[in-house]
Amino acid sequence: MSSQRKFAIYAWSVFFYNLLVIAWGAYVRATGSGAGCGAHWPLCNGVIIPREPRIETIVEFSHRVSSGLTLVLVVILVIWAWRAFVKGSLVRKAAVFAVVFTSTEALVGAGLVLFELVAENTSLTRAFSMMVHLVNTYLLLGALTLTAWWAARGEPERLAWPGINGVILVVGLVGMLVLGASGAVTALGDTLFPAASLAEGIQQDFSPTAHFLIRLRILHPVIAASVGVYLLAAVFWLRSRRRMTIQTKITNLLIGLFACQLALGILNIYLLAPVWLQMIHLVMSDLIWAALVLAAETWFGFRGAIERPADQPVEVGVKSAAPENP
Repeated sequence: MSSQRKFAIYAWSVFFYNLLVIAWGAYVRATGSGAGCGAHWPLCNGVIIPREPRIETIVEFSHRVSSGLTLVLVVILVIWAWRAFVKGSLVRKAAVFAVVFTSTEALVGAGLVLFELVAENTSLTRAFSMMVHLVNTYLLLGALTLTAWWAARGEPERLAWPGINGVILVVGLVGMLVLGASGAVTALGDTLFPAASLAEGIQQDFSPTAHFLIRLRILHPVIAASVGVYLLAAVFWLRSRRRMTIQTKITNLLIGLFACQLALGILNIYLLAPVWLQMIHLVMSDLIWAALVLAAETWFGFRGAIERPADQPVEVGVKSAAPENP
């Protein structure tokens, strides 16, 4: 097995490890354990290793340890990328971005603790911080996705703007960022203001006197439906213009994941947002984001190697012309 192949496996492993860390972070927030180490960072209640910790302290401390390991793994990723790939490699650049966003992720987490934007804090500042946290997480996962993808599949010869297709894809990416940010605020509202029943929750959502975190909850399903319709239309448009087999596979995965996510969202509302379902819902959103990033890469990345259109059979003995940049 080549060094680059081993690197690709490692990069995907780091990506999936991050999904576990993110899911555990959702558990920290959903259980109100964010203040388990007090207003101390990087120490926990003023010490390196907490003594006789409460459950909340164990939950928060374990999240910090797993997050710290993420930084170590990503630093190894960069060092390995520098050794396995040539100067100017896109794999190197994506790995560097992964380190940058891992660092900013840690800083955002530290800010939440030091400014006490955890536990029962219901401020607008906390809501905004959660949105920033989510967007940064998406950017980190996007960098890791491209690092692993380019290492496994090979880098494109160049990245080029694919005309109107580029606009459609960028709007889709921005839409997913907005959807994710709204989901972060909704999850915060569900944690801080849990409803005793579905009817009570709906009544709270439309109450003009309810806290802003409650009233904002109604926006997330609306945004989710809008983004879902847009992505479906975008996929049909992009495929009608130009599509390769890999693009068909990735967009099929994207639509399938999004359909599952909508079902999970409905179930989440019906079950009043149980912690375990919030964790699954968040991880699914991360997978959708990664699939969308990969879909965008296949249209932005130009590869000189012949790629067969998805609806065109291979003709034995006939040499196909190199495709235009899709």
